[in-house]
Amino acid sequence: MQIFWFIPTHGDGRYLATASGGRAIGFPYLRQLAQAVDHLGYSGALLPTGRSCEDAWIVASSLLSATERMKFLVAVRPGLISPTLAARMAATFDRLSAGRLLINIVTGGDPVELAGDGLHLDHDTRYELTDEFLTVWREIMRGEDVYFTGKHLKISGGKRIFPPVQTPYPPLYFGGSSPAGMKVAAKHTDVYLTWGEPPKQVEAKIGQVRKLAAKQGRSLRFGIRLHVIVRETEKEAWAAAERLIRYVDDEAIAKSKRIFARYDSVGQQRMTRLHNGKTTDLEISPNLWAGIGLVRGGAGTALVGDPRTVAERMREYADLGIETFILSGYPHLEEAYRVAELLFPELPLTNNPPASHPHVYSPFGEIVANDHFPREKEGVAHEAE
Repeated sequence: MQIFWFIPTHGDGRYLATASGGRAIGFPYLRQLAQAVDHLGYSGALLPTGRSCEDAWIVASSLLSATERMKFLVAVRPGLISPTLAARMAATFDRLSAGRLLINIVTGGDPVELAGDGLHLDHDTRYELTDEFLTVWREIMRGEDVYFTGKHLKISGGKRIFPPVQTPYPPLYFGGSSPAGMKVAAKHTDVYLTWGEPPKQVEAKIGQVRKLAAKQGRSLRFGIRLHVIVRETEKEAWAAAERLIRYVDDEAIAKSKRIFARYDSVGQQRMTRLHNGKTTDLEISPNLWAGIGLVRGGAGTALVGDPRTVAERMREYADLGIETFILSGYPHLEEAYRVAELLFPELPLTNNPPASHPHVYSPFGEIVANDHFPREKEGVAHEAE
C-alpha cells in the first residue's frame, strides 16, 4: 500500500458546517502540514482544485523548498489550460522538485462552476476534450513534435524543450465514474481513482476499467480517496465521527443537497445516494460512514474504527486491487499524526519512512523522573479522550 494525505486548501477545522473550531489556511499552516506529511512517511499529498480552493500549482510550488521527500499530486483541468502549457509547467515542476510531481486530471463535474471559468461543454463533451488534451499532453511530454487536429484542439508544431525527470512523464491519476470517464481513464491514465464507495461497488468499477484498459492493450493501477477516523478503540472512533457532524443541521444539509443536485458528475451522484441527505443509517458498509458527504462535495465517506479494524477494511480494498489510499481527517494536521502513529504500524506500507535513531528520536514519550525512558506496558488500556 501507498498512503497519501490531503492538503485542505479549501478550509480546515474540527467540525463540519460551522466556523466554530475553524482554522485559517495560510502559508504557515500549509507548511506545517506539508512538513508533517514529509516527516511522517506518507508517500505524498493530494491538492484539490476548484474555485473554492487556493490554486494547487502555486501552493505545491510554495511548499517544495519546505519539504524533501513527499510527492505532490497536483490538478490539471482540461479546458482551462492548454495541454502544451500544462506540459511545460509539469516538466518544470518535476525538474525543480527532483521528480516529486504527480498529475491529477480533473475534468470537473459542476456546470455552474465550469461556466464561471468560461467552459460551456456538457458532461460527455468535456471528456472528449479531456481525451484530446491527454493525447497532446502525453506526446509533448514524450518529446514528440505534435501536429494534432481534433474536435476541440488544434496544435501545430507543439514541442517541449526541457524534459521532466520522470520518464516518460509524471504519472497520471484520474477519477471518473461515468462510461465516458472510464473510457478516458483506460486510454490514458496510470492510476484510476475512485471515491470511497462500499467494496462491492468499488470492485465493479475496477472490473469495468480493467476490461476497457485491456481493450487498449494497457493495464492500470488503482487508488481510493477516503477520510479516516481512527482512534484507539471503536467506541472512541464512532464518538469522534458524531462530534465531527455535531453542527450539521437540516439547513446545512438542504443547502448542500441543492448544490449537489446541479452536478452532472456521476461520481458525485453516487456519493449523494449513499446517504440521500439523511442523518440516519450512515454506516453504509462495515466501518464505512457517509456522514461527511452530507455537506462535503467529492469524497464523502470515512473509514471509522480502531487501528486493526480500519487496517482490515483497507486490506479488503487492497484485495480488490487498490494500491494507493489518499486519506484525510479533520483537522488535517493532528489527524496526519494520529493516522501515522496508530494506523501505519498495522499496514503493509511501501512508503519509505525516514530513518529513525531509536536511542534518541524514537517515540518513547516523556522521560520518567528525568532519568529513564518509559516502555510499552502490556494489558494497559489507554484512557479515552
